[in-house]
Amino acid sequence: MSALNIKDMIGKRRMLTQGHRMCPGCGAPTAIRQAFMGIDCPVVVVSATGCMEVSTTVYPYSAWNVPFMHIAFENAAAGISGVETAYNVLRKKGKIDKEIKFVAFGGDGGTYDIGLQSLSGALERGHDFTYICYNNQGYMNTGAQRSSATPLGANATTSPAGSRSSGKLQRAKDLTEIVAAHGIPYVAQTSLHNPFDLMKKVKRAVETPGPAFVNILTPCPLFWKIDTSEQANICRLAVDSKFWPVYEVIDGKYYLSYEPKPPATIEEFLRAQGRYSHLFKKGQERFDLVADAQRDADENWEKLLARCMR
Repeated sequence: MSALNIKDMIGKRRMLTQGHRMCPGCGAPTAIRQAFMGIDCPVVVVSATGCMEVSTTVYPYSAWNVPFMHIAFENAAAGISGVETAYNVLRKKGKIDKEIKFVAFGGDGGTYDIGLQSLSGALERGHDFTYICYNNQGYMNTGAQRSSATPLGANATTSPAGSRSSGKLQRAKDLTEIVAAHGIPYVAQTSLHNPFDLMKKVKRAVETPGPAFVNILTPCPLFWKIDTSEQANICRLAVDSKFWPVYEVIDGKYYLSYEPKPPATIEEFLRAQGRYSHLFKKGQERFDLVADAQRDADENWEKLLARCMR
């Protein structure tokens, strides 16, 4: 993999332009722009229905400077598979002679839930594409409902905190590990805490032959109830508390990207977000759920360390 050069990246033509209609301070456009900064060749983009799609392609305008196809919520991976297959056919017929890469974007709703069967099928078939999940841990496009990526105890419109419930009662699905179980060449987790880590991993994903997957923790300030200026700090807390480990799986071998020393506590991460404020409400504290979250993070961290090449 060729090295990242900051001067070259800054001077690149933007594949996602200004003028889109995402919420001010949203992390998803930042994640996607950083992802594109790690890509050096022409790309075709397919996007599942979601915040990014509806806000960047308001008819008759588009914020995308690349060939772009919006496809249904449930089949972004199937769509990019079809485009990649058509490209291979045209190359064999001599009608295309340049290298093109293929990238699909989806939020956690369109990736963890509605599009999981499509993603699994595309990975199993071995298409040469990169799937990037901008993971804000809920269905933001339709009103902040919980998804299977929503963590234990988070307040969402369909898992509301109140007198009879303390937010979501189930743990989040570990989709990165589910994808890794498909045995594909490249899988990674990253976040906005470290742009170079994000760009490096997307670059490696795109340059790796075969299917690749990158899961990017991307806060939604409205849902997470954080100040937009704190977004990078929240992501850093997620990583430092071991809530969101950053690592790679390359040809089945695990590599840890960062180990916090000393680690932050899960309580520090939770207290920094309004979606967990009910857990710390005076007289109604749910420190048992905080302890459960800490135990989950510690156990998952130990499992990851056992897999990693140290």
